Amino acid sequence: MLIDAAILLLMPTLALMLRLDTAIIPQEFWLGLVGYTLAALTICLIVFWKLGLYSRYWKYASVDELVQIGTAVVVSTFLLTLVVLAARAIYPFVIARSILIIDSLLVLLAVGGVRFSVRFMESRRYSLAEDSRRAIIMGAGDAGETVARELLKTPEMRKIPIGFLDDDPQKHNMFIHGLPVMGSRKDIPRIVGKMQVDLLILAMPTASGNVIREITGTCELLGLETKIVPAMHEILDGRFRADQLRDIDIEDLLRRVPVQTDVIAVRQLVAGRRVLVTGGGGSIGSELCRQLMFCGPSELIVLGHGENSVFETFHDLRRLDLKGPKITPLIADVRFPKRIEALFKQVRPEIIFHTAAHKHVPLMELNPAEAITNNVLGTQNLLNAALAAEVEHFVMISTDKAVKPTSIMGASKRTAELLVHQAARKSGRPYVAVRFGNVLGSRGSVVLTFKKQIAAGGPVTVTHPEIKRYFMTIPEAVQLVLQAAALGNGGEVFVLDMGDPIKILDLARDLIKLSGYEVGRDIEIEFIGLRPGDKLFEELFIPGEEYQRTAHKKIFIAANASRFVPDDLDNAIDALLAAAERNDPQAIIVCLRNLVPAFEPRNQFQTAKSQSSDLLDTTLIINPATASPNI
Repeated sequence: MLIDAAILLLMPTLALMLRLDTAIIPQEFWLGLVGYTLAALTICLIVFWKLGLYSRYWKYASVDELVQIGTAVVVSTFLLTLVVLAARAIYPFVIARSILIIDSLLVLLAVGGVRFSVRFMESRRYSLAEDSRRAIIMGAGDAGETVARELLKTPEMRKIPIGFLDDDPQKHNMFIHGLPVMGSRKDIPRIVGKMQVDLLILAMPTASGNVIREITGTCELLGLETKIVPAMHEILDGRFRADQLRDIDIEDLLRRVPVQTDVIAVRQLVAGRRVLVTGGGGSIGSELCRQLMFCGPSELIVLGHGENSVFETFHDLRRLDLKGPKITPLIADVRFPKRIEALFKQVRPEIIFHTAAHKHVPLMELNPAEAITNNVLGTQNLLNAALAAEVEHFVMISTDKAVKPTSIMGASKRTAELLVHQAARKSGRPYVAVRFGNVLGSRGSVVLTFKKQIAAGGPVTVTHPEIKRYFMTIPEAVQLVLQAAALGNGGEVFVLDMGDPIKILDLARDLIKLSGYEVGRDIEIEFIGLRPGDKLFEELFIPGEEYQRTAHKKIFIAANASRFVPDDLDNAIDALLAAAERNDPQAIIVCLRNLVPAFEPRNQFQTAKSQSSDLLDTTLIINPATASPNI
């Protein structure tokens, strides 16, 4: 305020000197100048105080503060003009009327300059610090602008932005926050050498994995450290902060073009409904619950068998602090039909997302009865309860391993798909299955296994040099599941567009490099051979199913999927469940091959295939009581 007072006392005199173009003010102007100066001092200080110019922390001054200063000067000039006109009407005195305009411009420059110099000096102090690092920002869009602004506002992070790079040529040679856009990603080697860059910040939250892979590869050759802005789905509140910069992760290298979800259609499906998610404590189920919370259900029912995982999901959802949806955690095993029926009477779900399943392929080869009771019996119990309770929508999460399965897990999920189709045919309601591949970051994911092996010093084990898999991120998979649910009419299989399959060997190499090691020198890659139930390539489409794109370009639909339901499905399921109850692996395989003719088991029970191959070439009748084949 004292500095402002000094400015307000000095500026009217300087304004009059500029107006008269003289350093000596004629005597006839003295009275008017003194009166104007005192009036300006009083009015401006009062207006500045009332509009909050003395309650701002100018170290973080921005456009908002500039607007506030401009507003204060305009208001005070207007009031001062009224006072001068009224005073001249009462007692005429000599004053140049243009002094009002000149004085207000000088005050605006001086008052604003003093305040913004505080921020400038603060940032300059940190930029001159010995441990400050010169950073260049890849991406001059909204994310890049935010990164630059946040780093300039928080200089204590010791990352000083010196400019931008962007692939859009129209942005080249432009300035953002005073920082130049110096070229495209092809100019990284030139700019890094010329500008002595210490750090590159990737501010491209919607960039594909291929682009990120190219940029990080260039930076690796240059020995340049790289940080990245989180992808859009990682920024829950929509706002980026400087402390959210992180190292490149494998998910970034595999990132695909972001999914565009028809939010309106999904909300129309979910809003005001009671939604049940089975497997709500799992990686897919918990993310599904999180995204459903933003769709406005009246109640979200989180059902799971593991109490710890359900507990974590429940409290994570509560931390979202969304007003409205009621969250109900339930502990139950889907294999017990009476328990499921009782819960359905209690919570009366209107929409069900069934994610609960055993998914680990080699483990299910060793425990086939568990795969059947959980994946098949559990789905059957849920469907029976849903039909009895007249549940409107039922969505089952399936897998690409259900296509031409070579594992117990894959065959069990294909059998569960058949049960969903049968229920859709019976009810005429939108009961559908959604089929997709591996999910990055899910429990049991190969990425997590590789990370543990790298942390232990290796070796990283890969089953086969040519093995490939489809990958998605958890949020992307869940968004497409929600979208498919909104598209379903009943009896369809929705297949998510998984993009191109990724070589597991390339995945292992990338992960080793991202961990700061070199393949062959620090960490070895060891080939251990295909595991029980594994195959080299996963497929997405079953022969005979007629696929076409839906209104959503990343979702295919097999509208004729329910035609593959066998007439004797119930008897065949009874025989399969009886074999599982007896824990008879060979009988389980025989029953699964009866239900899923494309099933080609590759496990330690291979003898069951050869022993029953002749039987399967003829008419097979299963006795539900014994689950043994009778000709």
